[in-house]
Amino acid sequence: MAGAFLLCSALFLCAIAARTGTVANEQPQQQRRQVTVTFVNELPNAQIDLYWENHETGGRKFEGTIDPRGGFLRVDTYDGHEFNYEIESDGERHYFQPKGFAVLLGSTQCIQVRCDVTTYSRKSSDTFNILVKPYWSQRGASRFLELVRSGYYDGVALNRVVPGFLTQFGIAADPTVRNHWGKLAIVDDLPFDDIPFQPGYLSFAGSGIDSRTTEIFIVMPGVGQEQLDYFGENSWETPFGLLEGNVEESALTKIYSGYGDMPPWGKGPESSRIYDEDGYTTYLPNAFPLLDYIERCYVVDEVDIVIEEEL
Repeated sequence: MAGAFLLCSALFLCAIAARTGTVANEQPQQQRRQVTVTFVNELPNAQIDLYWENHETGGRKFEGTIDPRGGFLRVDTYDGHEFNYEIESDGERHYFQPKGFAVLLGSTQCIQVRCDVTTYSRKSSDTFNILVKPYWSQRGASRFLELVRSGYYDGVALNRVVPGFLTQFGIAADPTVRNHWGKLAIVDDLPFDDIPFQPGYLSFAGSGIDSRTTEIFIVMPGVGQEQLDYFGENSWETPFGLLEGNVEESALTKIYSGYGDMPPWGKGPESSRIYDEDGYTTYLPNAFPLLDYIERCYVVDEVDIVIEEEL
């Protein structure tokens, strides 16, 4: 297998570092709350050996090996226990205390996802380069990457495009696929360092606490400060990434927006109708023929790896 993992070098894009260090003066185990933690390896091609650091005995317990590209391991442990792993590429051992869910990436801060999209009502095409920031919103970023790897967003309509507000998408073209994933909601993430929304930032949309499934919104350029401040007020709205480059010159500004917002605020598609069996076969093409679509999304540094595995 081959393929180099993208390292995001721009400081203003990659300023949030993985937390490392050790913990002293742990409470006795009998005073701790028992928890189940899910550890997810988001590296492209490196397995991770996970260990529990036992400060009472000074030992280190091997918990298991986690495969790359979304491989996971669930461990029954106690709140406040410290775990660690080492990655050859950065030469460091990383120590951390998980809070129910932990993305394992070492010192890597960004994962680049590329989405090929139609523009100008499918008369042209362009590309979104998304910098996924797993440490911002660990469950959200991991779910998004899982959906991208599965091909979920391929062929998806950009069904809610409102200039100066947001672009929303995430209802799969295949009714079986969208119904399956629509039942698999994830728990809300705790905000990481209270990161404020900016144009080009991505978040899951939701309808209540722990309601995130597949729908994503991107903050549009030109949005007012009052609205920017409002994004994130709901617990399910935590940014997990951003568009690379100048948002005002990105493909985001070339997507058809003539239908406006969804009812009752506009005359755009109703999300509930897209979920119907004929959402993509009848409803969208007949009632909203000018919509643009995502053609394909993929993790940039995993393309060569996946191709080699398929050969």
